[in-house]
Amino acid sequence: MRIISGLYKSRKIVAPKNLPVRPTTDMAKESLFNIINNTYYFDDISVLDLFAGTGNISYEFASRGTEKITCVDQDFGCVKFINQTSEAFEMPIDIIKSDVFKYLEKATQQANIIFADPPYDFSDTLFAKIPELVFQNNLLLPDGLLIIEHSKHTNLSALPYYDYSKSYGGNMFSFFKNMP
Repeated sequence: MRIISGLYKSRKIVAPKNLPVRPTTDMAKESLFNIINNTYYFDDISVLDLFAGTGNISYEFASRGTEKITCVDQDFGCVKFINQTSEAFEMPIDIIKSDVFKYLEKATQQANIIFADPPYDFSDTLFAKIPELVFQNNLLLPDGLLIIEHSKHTNLSALPYYDYSKSYGGNMFSFFKNMP
């Protein structure tokens, strides 16, 4: 994987092969960040990266100037890798080793962007639980976005707070926001 833009543009990051991850493709990541760039100034936002995996998305935010980034993943190897990588690049990333659902049940800190990249084979019930907990616990700032990455075979459009989806190859991003 590589960092698409910003201070660390074109830097390659090689994750250990034994991590239980499926990193977001460069094409999908570039498209996602073009959408985000049209709405936010990266140095003015806070980000919560759920099911962080390799930290791919967090590195992209940090490279673009975001200074308030929190990653959550339950896998020790992923947490260790993100910690080592963020220290090597001197990126302002806080890493929390936790089950994402347990974290969301207790979290109180709000963010402008919450990005979730759960396993593609999640059940509809588990996918639905992500926005349910985010909005129930008021974790998005008023102008915030919850973005869930999933397979094109998963349809999240019937969930509360759903706004729209964008598809890139086999990847899909569904966007959720507080409705006025």
